[in-house]
Amino acid sequence: MNPKKFGKLANEKQEPWKAPLPIFIENIYLKRFGRDKPADVKSIEDLFKAKEQKREERRKMKQNERESNPEG
Repeated sequence: MNPKKFGKLANEKQEPWKAPLPIFIENIYLKRFGRDKPADVKSIEDLFKAKEQKREERRKMKQNERESNPEG
């Protein structure tokens, strides 16, 4: 579901048989995922923090591996 492609679909005023864009998105989401809304909604900030935390954990694990195995 690429939001960049939704703009060309939002012409219900020119083509009255089309559903308005928000309703169309809901229908597509339901068809694709089998539910009408996401199970857990996360903000962009929360996603970014989780990604940064995971990246930091990987760095620490790699650093620990290097310290415990100095040969290579």
